[in-house]
Amino acid sequence: MTPERIIIIPARYASSRYPGKPLVGLRGATGEIRSLIARSWNAAKAVEGVDAVYVATDDERIADAARDFGADVVMTDSACANGTERCADALSRLGFAPQVVVNLQGDAPLTPNWFVTALIDAIAAGADVATPVLRLTAKTHARFVEDRRAGRVGGTTAVMTAQGRAMYFSKEVLPYTGRIYSGAEQVPAFHHVGVYAYTPKALAAYMQAGACELENLEGLEQLRFLYHGLSVTCVEVDGHGREFWELNNPEDVARIEAVLKREGIA
Repeated sequence: MTPERIIIIPARYASSRYPGKPLVGLRGATGEIRSLIARSWNAAKAVEGVDAVYVATDDERIADAARDFGADVVMTDSACANGTERCADALSRLGFAPQVVVNLQGDAPLTPNWFVTALIDAIAAGADVATPVLRLTAKTHARFVEDRRAGRVGGTTAVMTAQGRAMYFSKEVLPYTGRIYSGAEQVPAFHHVGVYAYTPKALAAYMQAGACELENLEGLEQLRFLYHGLSVTCVEVDGHGREFWELNNPEDVARIEAVLKREGIA
């Protein structure tokens, strides 16, 4: 039977900000160290209703590590410019067309499984591309602002219409408010969680459109969809108290390990 709902985890070794990032070890609550790619694989396998999970990479070191913990691996072209292109390349090599392809990026091991389920549901409801957004807490907003002041590229923010259609994504903290919030205040900004669900048709349109200036300037692959007038649906999700953080910089290792310990994730 052809898998209808698949997750692809794109992973590359030659990251400009953090080379070798997928193989970085992260200590869990029990003290066990597992690689970033292994923890991302575990997060993907925890999603209910998914028929198959694949690691997509062009690097044999990542491929070998993934196979060692039991992952299915698809070797992809080294010319892939970003995770979405790598997902499209992997899908072409798999040789079948599922109903939905989820791109669970290999630097997001704290992604709750219900985030992914919400995206799959959005595609089933008619979206071509869906991605989760999470309202920033006062603490996380302050961390975003701190990173930018220190010159670090941290999390991404999303601006959207009242109907949830993406207007823009940025590594800057948008909308700009010029202030820090207290814990009791509602922050008027959303963290874009780096997970995507696409139809195969949307992936094909992305590849046909070709790279745009905005995605290159911001380093955000999803801006290609917006630049070429392709709709991206932002799905607001609830973290249910769980802190979400991606591994963008070496400083993020301690942040993620603290969450693993606090959440009791081995």
